[in-house]
Amino acid sequence: MELKMKNGDYLPDGIGGEQRVDGTEALLARALFRLSVRRGSFPFLPELGSELYRLGNEKPSARAAAAKLYAAAALAEETALTVEDVELTERGDGVMALRVLLTANGESAALEMTVRGA
Repeated sequence: MELKMKNGDYLPDGIGGEQRVDGTEALLARALFRLSVRRGSFPFLPELGSELYRLGNEKPSARAAAAKLYAAAALAEETALTVEDVELTERGDGVMALRVLLTANGESAALEMTVRGA
């Protein structure tokens, strides 16, 4: 079982704990965690996380391609997942909406998150 997240926060279950998920939902929860964490922020797990925080340093025309590479690298250890594509929308003030389109356990899925540029 995994804890469910939205926009980097765990979702409350209404009785003092957090919502939990299993199966494909747990796989997607792990993937969202991996995408949300800055790569290298856990000293004993240096490969955990993504470099999506670097998108603001990329040229606007290269950001979507970079986001797909960063997402694929972050999720490489999740063998039941394949990154198919990404949709990146600039919202202003350095904030971007990211939608990662995946195949998870043979089914289509999508993860949504916000990313702050540098």
